[in-house]
Amino acid sequence: MMFSALSSKHSAFLLCLSPPSQAAGVSPETRCEYVHVRSAPPSMAPHGFVRDPSRPGGLSAGRSIRVRRFMEGVSLWMAMLLVLFVQPLYAEASTGSEDTAGVLHFVGGKGQWQEPALVLGSDFDVRVSGLIADSTLVRTFRNTSDQWREGVFVFPLPEKASVYGLTMKVGERTIVGEVQPREEAKKTYEKARDSGRHAATVEQQRPNLFTTRVANIPPGATVSVELNYQQLVSYRDGVFELSVPTTLTPRYMPGEPLAATPQKWQGGWAVPTTEVPDADAISPFTVDVADVAADNHRASVRFSIDAGLPLARVSSPSHELASRQDGQVMMVQPQAGEIVMNRDFVLRWQPLAGQEPGAAVFHQQWEGEDYLLAMVVPGRAGKTRLPRELTFVIDTSGSMAGESIQQARDALQLGLETLAPGDRFNVIQFNSQPHALFMQPEVATANNLARARKYVGRLKADGGTEMAPALTMALQSQGELSEDASPEDSSRVRQVVFMTDGAVGNESALFSQIRRQLGDQRLFTVAIGSAPNRHFMREAARWGRGSYTAVQDPADIRGPLARLFAAMEAPVLTDIEVRWPGQSASAQEDSFPRRPGDLFQGEPLLQVVRGVPANGELNVSGRLPGGATWQRSLDLQQSASGSGLNRYWAREKIDSLLDEARVEGQEPDKTRITRLAVEHRLMSPYTSFVAVDATPARGPESILVKDKLPTLLPAGSQPGMTRYPQTATVAPLLVALGLLGLMFSAAIVLLQRRAYP
Repeated sequence: MMFSALSSKHSAFLLCLSPPSQAAGVSPETRCEYVHVRSAPPSMAPHGFVRDPSRPGGLSAGRSIRVRRFMEGVSLWMAMLLVLFVQPLYAEASTGSEDTAGVLHFVGGKGQWQEPALVLGSDFDVRVSGLIADSTLVRTFRNTSDQWREGVFVFPLPEKASVYGLTMKVGERTIVGEVQPREEAKKTYEKARDSGRHAATVEQQRPNLFTTRVANIPPGATVSVELNYQQLVSYRDGVFELSVPTTLTPRYMPGEPLAATPQKWQGGWAVPTTEVPDADAISPFTVDVADVAADNHRASVRFSIDAGLPLARVSSPSHELASRQDGQVMMVQPQAGEIVMNRDFVLRWQPLAGQEPGAAVFHQQWEGEDYLLAMVVPGRAGKTRLPRELTFVIDTSGSMAGESIQQARDALQLGLETLAPGDRFNVIQFNSQPHALFMQPEVATANNLARARKYVGRLKADGGTEMAPALTMALQSQGELSEDASPEDSSRVRQVVFMTDGAVGNESALFSQIRRQLGDQRLFTVAIGSAPNRHFMREAARWGRGSYTAVQDPADIRGPLARLFAAMEAPVLTDIEVRWPGQSASAQEDSFPRRPGDLFQGEPLLQVVRGVPANGELNVSGRLPGGATWQRSLDLQQSASGSGLNRYWAREKIDSLLDEARVEGQEPDKTRITRLAVEHRLMSPYTSFVAVDATPARGPESILVKDKLPTLLPAGSQPGMTRYPQTATVAPLLVALGLLGLMFSAAIVLLQRRAYP
């Protein structure tokens, strides 16, 4: 840099700037400009350089430097302000993740994770007779602390489970529970808890999700809660199947937090939202199996199977088995003894070849009423195949991370293999938002299929589970045909295959959406993962007039999906009618389902009825592909003895009342459902079980500490799911960090320009 005085009157100078590596002096690379110093206004720095008006085109270096320094100062101050702004946002995001985003609340004084004082053990005893499985589940809560404890545990049960009994055992004392209206049961339990008495209650949050509470567990003592429930055995393609869920995948809770939501943690990793008002009640914390003691969250499982026919094999896609024959009863248990409660236990049994049931009827009398359960398996469909328009929807949200996304990718690749040259198809992935491979379904050419396989192979799991926009995109993409559509397009069978773990909390809203947008399409669901939301998957398929398939094991994908895609080519039976002997039109309201849907290959028709005696004939008819009529008659006098049919009927009746209210957009008949559940001693959305000891055990001077037990992270899931975030919990923080980065970048640029003008 070089200064040369040219005029004393105005203290003018010639300012020459050169690169640092260049000697001072005027050269072709040196930039020079005339500047002069004169009296500056008070707002300007003294001796500031300004433009010399006598020098045309000369930019005032003084003003340029002052502006530059001013901008540098502003940038640094704004950076400091952003740091101060980001810090509370970071703290808020951290607090939000601790209070509402799924971080375990068992935190010690120094912020270290601690296990709950209660150790959980489970014992499943499952007895299968025909099509009904009756289970006894015993939960033990062992208090390892020196304080009185209340245990709270959110747990899954099989979808369509009918819970009909509760018994609490404390030492030598046994207290039998009773069914009460939900609010009444809650008050009964809280009154007993606060007065120091032993008490237990179980309430339904979803048809497959329940909460048990056990009050006043003494220090060093064990309290057990015995739960009795039954479920229908699944039968398809000649194979019986039963699932025993032991954990659950954390569910995504869409919607905005409710305005009245308390700021403090209330019991789950999620807070109530506009779309899931009970989010805190269905979001138990999840932990990895390594985070709990070796004797915690372990279960023993025993099965006794009386299928009523000879069995060829018993198998499990989830666990190694040890089995033995005891007469006509098969006894089964895990080969390893106790199992870790981090995946569903799935058991399958298959009759000898040629012994598969084509029809079966079971009969029970309960309190003077007759109950019948009929199963009819129609024959296989013909070879007729219509061109299809098939949309694959794959869940790529964070809950699918790990083994689940690999299973889903493999399943979708298998689906692509089933497309014929005349078919149309599309692939939609969704997490926080949906994305389609094509703008509209395209012809299954070799080029389009290659693009789809490459697209599917790159899919990764991350983000939220915004299922509603994905459903809308899939169902509307197969909506009305264009005016220039060909006759072949109008005859296409329109199908949607939905591959997900079903980890959502707004199931009811999604069922209503499926019903509204389905049109003439069919929705098929494929459950992915070691602990999927089977209730959602089955019900979504039912509302979508399709079928449900579960994929349990990576080595178990091809078989179930091959059967699914083969069945999707054409329904086996449509326009089904069921006529019970002597049943009047009014009595048809007591048979379920009232209007059976289409049956796909390998699926049986199941119907339960009340008030029909076991005599006469049951007639079932339908239409086969091509228009031919199919008919079958069953002699009810040949009915086998059944048990628990009254509970199964009551469960179906309650579900029917809930469905009717959903379809009509009205509130369910709470009084009628409550009366029906109490009559059959069943848990429902409006009834709960409660057991209370008569004698106080804890004195008023002893403090009661609440422990909310976590569930285990499903096997194959990524450990990061233990911190399952609420929607957009840290969005403001990310925005602020982005702005901060921009400000620092601007400051660096200005500093570089200052050093190298």
